[in-house]
Amino acid sequence: MTLPFAEKPILPGDLVTLRPVSVEDAPGLLELLADPESSRLTATRAEPDPEVARRWYATRGEHDDRLDLAIVENATGTYVGEVVLNDLNVDNRSCGFRISLVGPRAFGRGYGTEATRLVLRHAFETVGIHRVELDVYPFNPRARHVYEKAGFVLEGTRREALFWDGEWFDAYVMAMLETDWRAAG
Repeated sequence: MTLPFAEKPILPGDLVTLRPVSVEDAPGLLELLADPESSRLTATRAEPDPEVARRWYATRGEHDDRLDLAIVENATGTYVGEVVLNDLNVDNRSCGFRISLVGPRAFGRGYGTEATRLVLRHAFETVGIHRVELDVYPFNPRARHVYEKAGFVLEGTRREALFWDGEWFDAYVMAMLETDWRAAG
C-alpha cells in the first residue's frame, strides 16, 4: 500500500511556492530555529545545530507518512519557512499540521496564510485526507487568526499542556474536516 505522502509535490501560489525540503534549506531551518520568537510561537525547543539540520532535511523525502515542504518566497526564491503534514493515521485519513516562518522578515506578509491554503488543498483534494488538526497557544493570536480564516474550528483546550519559560500554557486544539474545506471553497 502506498502511503498518502509518498509523492512530494511542488505547490505554486501567488506569493510563495511550496516544495519538498532539501539539504540546501538547512541554513533556513537554522535561521528559523535561532529566532526566539519563532521558537516560542511554535513551542520548538530544538537547538540550532548545522549538522542536525542538514541531516534532518536530507532525510525528509524518505518518509512517506509525512510531508515536509519548504515555503519559498516567489519574488526572491528564498526560504521563508516550512509547512508540515505529520502524525498520519491512514485508517482515519487524518494528520497533524504545523507551520513555522523564519521570523520577522516573513511575518505579516501573507506567506503563512497562502502556504496553509496550498497545503490544505493538497491534503483534501489530492491526497484524500479527511481531518487535519493542530495545536495553537494563547500567545500566538496571529496564527490562530490565520487558522480560523482558513476554516479550522476550535475543538477544545488541553489545559496547561505546555511549560515554557517557567509558565504553564493551554493548547487550543483546532481541526478542519474535508467537509469544512468543501464548504469554505
